[in-house]
Amino acid sequence: MPPLVRTVGLSKQYLSGEVVIAAVSNVSLSIAVGEFVAIRGRSGSGKSTLMNLLGLLDRPDSGEYALKGRDVAQLSEAARATIRSRDIGFVFQLPALLPRATALENVELPLVYASVPRLRRRGTAMDALARVGLADRSHRWPSQLSGGEQQRVVIARAMVNDPAVILADEPTGSLDSTTSEEILSLFDDLHRDGRTLIVVTHAIEVAGRAQRRITMHDGRIIDDDGAACERAPSSAIGVGPPS
Repeated sequence: MPPLVRTVGLSKQYLSGEVVIAAVSNVSLSIAVGEFVAIRGRSGSGKSTLMNLLGLLDRPDSGEYALKGRDVAQLSEAARATIRSRDIGFVFQLPALLPRATALENVELPLVYASVPRLRRRGTAMDALARVGLADRSHRWPSQLSGGEQQRVVIARAMVNDPAVILADEPTGSLDSTTSEEILSLFDDLHRDGRTLIVVTHAIEVAGRAQRRITMHDGRIIDDDGAACERAPSSAIGVGPPS
């Protein structure tokens, strides 16, 4: 089976005053379907920039990126938005929920963008909330939920459209240790279900839950304990058909 995620020589630079910062520099990696990967490193190591590139939230300056066998690095903004809504689920450190929408309505959002009929999306969103243990909180406003419950709503929203990959950036960074353990246990369950997870973190306990750990420093991968990582030639990524 070809890798779900594959990059070759991926690079991204930013200009800070007159200084050029190589946020991501020549990153080549492969991630298989069903892997649970932690990308770790100190602040400024490039891990969040890499996640933004993998999530099509930012565009690389150079290099190649294939998702599900399709070259996605230089697609139009409209095409990138379509792929984000269909194939990528996002979980960020701070739960970004619409304050005037219920938990259920927040989870429904990706299905609304995908033009899923109302009755179908309502049932699918309820199933996702039940999966994270919040079926009885479906009609609560975000302000009526604890921080951990809000994060679980975000995870339900990330998985509701059955994406190819879930990207999480410091998902337990704002939570206490008990609530963090609940979220990590949920990630364990998602991994056992066969979902592909890529978690960006600086926390040792979070990285320890993953089956594979990639360490970044100054925009480069300096360690990868997973056998799936390989330094492929640039010709290895072809442009596959849309999926």
